[in-house]
Amino acid sequence: MATPRLKEKYNKEIVPALKQKFQYKSVMQVPKVQKICINKGIGAAVTDKKFIEIGLEEITTITGQKAVATKSKKAISNFKLREDLPIGVKVTLRGDKMFEFMDRLMNVAMPRVRDFKGVSDKGFDGRGNYTLGVKEQIIFPEISIDKVSKINGMDITFVTSAKTDEESFELLKALGMPFSTKN
Repeated sequence: MATPRLKEKYNKEIVPALKQKFQYKSVMQVPKVQKICINKGIGAAVTDKKFIEIGLEEITTITGQKAVATKSKKAISNFKLREDLPIGVKVTLRGDKMFEFMDRLMNVAMPRVRDFKGVSDKGFDGRGNYTLGVKEQIIFPEISIDKVSKINGMDITFVTSAKTDEESFELLKALGMPFSTKN
């Protein structure tokens, strides 16, 4: 299997550039993306179980890795929610699948968003991780619009080894994350 394009770019171009910019003594100090977590909350699953199966199928198709259902931790009567009821879907990507997904997200899916002006740079958590929200799953070319019964979004979290938000921002920008230019 060939090395993902983004992984090669990271090793050949990004590591030396970041090493020089932040004055790292070793290439091991250069931040890297460790994993990508994709979460999709499906509130309608409380009343209809088939939404979970649809969500599992969609996320598995988008990522190329089997997704798992998330269950509620406690019962909340106002939401008609019982304990251990499936209410969402998640998947964690690492290694080559992570680089492939990141490449497709930044170069294929995001440009398909209508009136796309870039992603916000406000999604950093202070520890070098970045989260962005996708409003609809149909931006991914793997999803057939004809088969979609309900439009729902997902959260995508990039977990990096960066110590600060600035290092993480530079890493993601170098990888091709389309941050918006306006503040």
